[in-house]
Amino acid sequence: MSSGNNIGITRDEALSLLKEHIKNERTISHCLASEAIMRALARRFSQDEELWGIAGLLHDLDYEIVNEDEYTHGKVAAEMLGEKGCCEALSDVIAKHNAEGLGLERTTQFEHALTCAESITGLITATALVQPDKKLSSVKPKSVKKRMKQTAFARAVSRERVLECEDIGVPIAEFCALGVEAMQEIADDLGL
Repeated sequence: MSSGNNIGITRDEALSLLKEHIKNERTISHCLASEAIMRALARRFSQDEELWGIAGLLHDLDYEIVNEDEYTHGKVAAEMLGEKGCCEALSDVIAKHNAEGLGLERTTQFEHALTCAESITGLITATALVQPDKKLSSVKPKSVKKRMKQTAFARAVSRERVLECEDIGVPIAEFCALGVEAMQEIADDLGL
């Protein structure tokens, strides 16, 4: 990659790379939503917004390559980014967002942030889709929090992974608000 930053890839390069390897528009939207939430978390914690955002954007880079295989997902993306000269922090956090499948453990703020951020996107999106207008602008954070308790709603969303927000000191109500606001800011890009 030809980026001049310490991450080893620019946001534009990352988006191009994502679109090169991911053809499913819903997966691309999920990655854009994850990026938005990661950028909001980076601001909250005074961390590198570009690094955190790119991690959110690229966390599912290998999803179609590995055919959603939980035992290789994340690892292949990390290897791809390493080969492109991206920083180790980016590769590591992307591998560890699937720590369970890879036999790894999440220990850092960055690792927990990516996991909870990418996990809550599905819950927020599903909450938007049950609104009469199917728009993010109609979603209230308290509705998302309420849906957390309804395990039949958005079944694929791991509540345990969403609750990793509390491992980094963000109460679930505050995390729901942060996630909703971040996704509302890019609602047009998400088609919601």
